[in-house]
Amino acid sequence: MATIERFEDIEAWRDARTLVKRIYEGTSEGRFASDFALRDQLRRAAISTMSNIAVWFERSTNKDFVRFLYMAKGSSGEVRAQLYAAIDLGYVDGQQSHQLLGLAETVSRRIAGFIKYLKSVTPNTAQDTEDRRKMRAERLEPSNLPTLKPLNP
Repeated sequence: MATIERFEDIEAWRDARTLVKRIYEGTSEGRFASDFALRDQLRRAAISTMSNIAVWFERSTNKDFVRFLYMAKGSSGEVRAQLYAAIDLGYVDGQQSHQLLGLAETVSRRIAGFIKYLKSVTPNTAQDTEDRRKMRAERLEPSNLPTLKPLNP
């Protein structure tokens, strides 16, 4: 597995970012746009998936990070459940639902794989905590700040 120095390097986070964009696009038109409760809850669940990966990568040891990856995985399950409600209500067509459900499932599988990897290779030690602090300090140097490209439409 490649070295992960920042949350933007995590495939699950990148896929979750794409999912957020697709969810916002899919909920911004038609009858779905006026169902504020389902629309907003679906958006929050997608954002929660992406955010839990980022926030807890930055602030915790790997043991704690795994715990919050489980929360992110739960949020991706919530996205899928709400997508089924949207399908049942006729808010999402067949092709769009297939794409969104597939992407949400991919995010969930990637998170599960990342959890499995972290549990197998990283003990929760003082060295782990110190290494993460050093990584954070190095990332804050102006020359190390990431530049993010916009997602392709």
